[in-house]
Amino acid sequence: MKDLRDEIQRNVQQALTEDVGEGDLTAALIPSGTTMNASVISREDAVLCGMQWFATCFMTLAPDTVIDWFAKDGDKLQAGQKLCEVTGNARALLTAERSALNFLQLLSAVATQTRHYVDAIAGTGAAIVDTRKTLPGLRMAQKYAVTCGGGINHRLGLYDGILIKENHIMAAGGIKPALVKAQEIAPPHVFIQIEVESLQELQEAIAAGASMVLLDNFSLRQLSDAVTLTRQQAGGERIILEASGNINLQTVRQVAETGVDRISIGGLTKNIQAIDLSMRFI
Repeated sequence: MKDLRDEIQRNVQQALTEDVGEGDLTAALIPSGTTMNASVISREDAVLCGMQWFATCFMTLAPDTVIDWFAKDGDKLQAGQKLCEVTGNARALLTAERSALNFLQLLSAVATQTRHYVDAIAGTGAAIVDTRKTLPGLRMAQKYAVTCGGGINHRLGLYDGILIKENHIMAAGGIKPALVKAQEIAPPHVFIQIEVESLQELQEAIAAGASMVLLDNFSLRQLSDAVTLTRQQAGGERIILEASGNINLQTVRQVAETGVDRISIGGLTKNIQAIDLSMRFI
C-alpha cells in the first residue's frame, strides 16, 4: 500500500474540521495553559489499529502532545487493557478526543473482524481478501486495517486493477470479448480478474485465457467442482480462484476447504461495530 502519511493528514483534517468548526465551546471551560494526562482503555477483546490516525488528531492541535503506547497496530487486546497514555494541553486533548477515538474504534473494528475470518480459515491455504465496500473517504484507512488483521488488500480502486463483472460482460458482448479487450488495455502491472456465475462460464473464462477468476455465489459443491475443473483445464497454468458472496464466519472455513485461493468478504469493511474504547483523565 502507498505511503499513508498524506492520507492520514487528510482524514484527520476532515474529521477535525467537521467536529470543531469555528471552535470547541466546551473546552473553553478549561484554563488555556492546563496540562493533563489521559489513558485509553479497551472495554472488549480486539485487535488494535489506527495508532497514527489517533496520534495525528492530537498532534494537529498540540504538536507537543506526548503519547506512550503499550501496544501496536495488529496486536490482540484484552478487555480492560490500557492502550496508551496521552499527555498534553487539556483543551487540545478534549477537542481531539472524539475524532481520535472514532478512528481508533473504527479501524480496530475492521482489524478485529478481519482477524476473526483469518483465524477461522487457518491452515487451509486460503487468504481473506477485502473489497471496495468501504466507507466513503476512508478506503485507505480501512484497507490498512484489513492488513493489520491479517487479510489481503484487493485492488485499492478502479485504477489499479481490472475486475470484469456481470454488467461489464454484458456490455462488452460476452466473456471472451471482455477478456480480450482487458488484455489489450491493461498496463503491465495491473491484474485482470473476471467474475463468473456458473461452471460453464468458468470454462469459457479459462478458454479465453483468464488468470484470475471470481466465483460469485457458488455453492460449496460448485466451488469444489470449480477447483477440480480449473486444475484439469488450466494445463499447468496458474489460475487464481476467488470465492465471494454470502460468506460469513459460520461458513468461511467450509469455503476455504474447497481449495479456492482467496475469499473476499465485503463485511470486513462495511458490516462492522466500533470497538468500545474509553479515554479518561488520570
